[in-house]
Amino acid sequence: MLDKAYDAKKYEDAIYKRWEESDAFKANVDSDKPSFTISMPPPNATGTLHLGHAIMLALEDILIRHRRMKGYEALWLPGTDHAAIATQNKVEKILAEEGIDREQLGRESFLNRVREYVANSQDIIRNQVRKMGSSCDWSRERYTLDDDLNYAVNEVFSRMHKDGLIYRGHRIVNWCTRCGSTLADDEVEYVEVQAPFYYLKYGPVTIGTARPETKFADKVVIVHPDDKRYKKYIGKEMEIDWIDGKIKAKFIADAEAADMEMGSGAMTITPAHSFVDFDLAKKYKLEVLPIIDTEGKMLPIAGEFAGMDVLECREKLVKKLKKLGLLERVDENYSHNLSVCYRCNTPVEPLVSEQWFIDVNKKVKALGGKSIKERSVEVIKDGEIEIIPSRFDKIYFHWMENLRDWCISRQIWWGHRIPVWYKDGEIHVGHDAPKGQGWRQDDDTLDTWFSSALWTFSTLGWPKETPDFKKFHPTSVMETGYDILFFWVARMIIMTTYATGTIPFEKVYLHGLIRDKEGRKMSKSLGNGIDPIEMIDKFGADALRMSMVIGNTPGNDMRLYEEKIMGYRNFTNKLWNASRFVIGIFEEKGLPADRQGITKAPKPDLGKLTAADEWILGKLNTVISAADEALTGFRISEAGQLLYDFLWNDFCDWYLELSKGDKQNPAVLYHTLATTLKLLHPITPFVTEQIWAELPGTSGMLITEQYPEPIKGDFDAGSIGLVIELIGAIRRMRAENKIEPAQKIAVTLYGRKDLEGSKEDIMRLARVSELTWKDSGKKLSGAAADVVKDVQIFIPLEGLVDTEKEKARLQKEIEQLGKYIAGLSAKLANKNFVQNAPAAVVEAERQKLSEAEARMKQMKGQVGNL
Repeated sequence: MLDKAYDAKKYEDAIYKRWEESDAFKANVDSDKPSFTISMPPPNATGTLHLGHAIMLALEDILIRHRRMKGYEALWLPGTDHAAIATQNKVEKILAEEGIDREQLGRESFLNRVREYVANSQDIIRNQVRKMGSSCDWSRERYTLDDDLNYAVNEVFSRMHKDGLIYRGHRIVNWCTRCGSTLADDEVEYVEVQAPFYYLKYGPVTIGTARPETKFADKVVIVHPDDKRYKKYIGKEMEIDWIDGKIKAKFIADAEAADMEMGSGAMTITPAHSFVDFDLAKKYKLEVLPIIDTEGKMLPIAGEFAGMDVLECREKLVKKLKKLGLLERVDENYSHNLSVCYRCNTPVEPLVSEQWFIDVNKKVKALGGKSIKERSVEVIKDGEIEIIPSRFDKIYFHWMENLRDWCISRQIWWGHRIPVWYKDGEIHVGHDAPKGQGWRQDDDTLDTWFSSALWTFSTLGWPKETPDFKKFHPTSVMETGYDILFFWVARMIIMTTYATGTIPFEKVYLHGLIRDKEGRKMSKSLGNGIDPIEMIDKFGADALRMSMVIGNTPGNDMRLYEEKIMGYRNFTNKLWNASRFVIGIFEEKGLPADRQGITKAPKPDLGKLTAADEWILGKLNTVISAADEALTGFRISEAGQLLYDFLWNDFCDWYLELSKGDKQNPAVLYHTLATTLKLLHPITPFVTEQIWAELPGTSGMLITEQYPEPIKGDFDAGSIGLVIELIGAIRRMRAENKIEPAQKIAVTLYGRKDLEGSKEDIMRLARVSELTWKDSGKKLSGAAADVVKDVQIFIPLEGLVDTEKEKARLQKEIEQLGKYIAGLSAKLANKNFVQNAPAAVVEAERQKLSEAEARMKQMKGQVGNL
């Protein structure tokens, strides 16, 4: 018999151990079953899991468990990411606390410290992944720095270099002076700041800038060819006064770069510190002169300001410009987006550097004469890969259209070292250093996303044609947060289509961000974060999983708070108590009530069903099909809500109540409960597995059971369905008329006297002391009235309600509601509002009006009854 109460802490770890030790998670590569594969987005090896990981684990585990029960060979491959910059930053901070600098340690000693840190973090992460109930195949666990994954990385690099896709060159890059490394475009974040904007006199024009310290080498003015103010200067050079004396400035006309309506319509360019200006310099073959170095210090070209950091230089330079008469005015409240490093929030310096890049526009034979950009757009447009929700297609295409050559080299020690060696002007690209002395390997490492982009196939043995690669690739779905659609998902598509000639996954399922109760982003500064492991310890993993699944639609942010998680803990308790009730009935009926007592589960005799039996079996059939269809269609929240409603409302609140006493059918109770456990297992695996382990007539583990099929038979749910509606209506009428819940009432029903067999159920469940049931009759005066289908309901109110007091209360409510309706009506009669407001807002107001009018009708009816 089940314990009196479900204690998640008592059971969860032991259940997970049983699953793992039985190889329940292990995928069989030799199986004839169709495969269903998910490559787990590898958490960074930098510490502990957060809610973003928790929701990913919950959603992916639900999909894997469902497909496993449906007969697929389901592989969920786990792993961790070395997270180059993030991990190096963490370890550098630890060393700084010890008073140690990485340069003092040297490369190898530093890397050994990082490896120690990562090994410890990975142990923590593995345990936390297990805590969530994740049924991943631990025998196939991978790490982005594993030797064979490193081999795959070097192989892809070598192939792309051979095809001319990877090249080394001087280009402008995003540079973090704190990390001492380049950053990819999507590793740069933007924060809105207010800072002075300076208007400077530059010969005959005025130029504007937020960064005057970058203007030392500005010698070109860009204007629009049609701008009459500057036509006489186009194509000419002129001598002007500038920071360190007179310089020669050249005027160039460019219709795309210059905007006549913006500011003065003229702009100087800073090729070494602006992506746009760098492209203009290339276009017009202009000199590119760096002003700021990799440490964020001013170079000698800055003259007296050389060696200063940019902020110090700016402050002193502005004073000099003012003294020279070159500062026209300053806008102190200028608002603009400041680019910062996504890891350390240091302002990013665009600067020219020699780096390794991937050419995204070069057409290659491996992609059928297309570029990696073109192929990556094609797979989405042609439907080879489906993004869920589809509205992210447009965002994906926009990102791809604006994709620049990808800078893949990083100036840090931790990561995949670039597989390039140099000697006397020679370059060797490959897996190993060439034979002979004097070869020096490139000091830089690869962008983390380079190796992560190979995740779906490098983890399965590529470049070898391994059995795992043949069986499980392409993977079935990539489930991840929409915030890394470009960081990771797009790069996986780019690299996989190139390296393997196939797509990495068939579908991309994007979940949103988790916010707090007020809809705010969770952060340390607000103190509103939720620790998933703490919530599991408090409420159990099943409760946390349900709270993150139900109400969570693809691509939308969701709110999570402790009370919500507690509510789903109540659901697991409800399931546990219902199971105790059913097993208790076995005891009452003298049937074996433990697992050993029944060797075969009882099946319902379809010839001996009560109306309630038929109703619940019909409901069960419906929910089996609907939940299966929802999970197959990746509508995970919908499946969760269907099953929640069925267990809580249909089974517990109605069928168990309607099946008390001599109406109990143990076989139907058992079948419904056992089937419900199977349906709920993908979503709430722990509590369902524990109940299954103690349910009579079961054997083995629930995780290995087949997903339920609807029971064959036609079930007439109509009569009992109407009885349930009548009970609900009587309960609602009690509430509307403020009748105390414990107060017994008299009820008169007109119509459908054929349902009189359910009279006792109605009286018991609606707390009715006297029930009069007639085929028809006159409306009763002084009674509350309602109609359900073709049955009229009357509840005499005399003695139950202070009619005068209740009428006064209702009249006051009617008056207030009337004002509310008048306000809504006036708003919707306003053509400006209807025409200019968003359609969704207008529709919401119409819905409010409709609901208010329905409530008004109801309250007037109540007054009439009184």
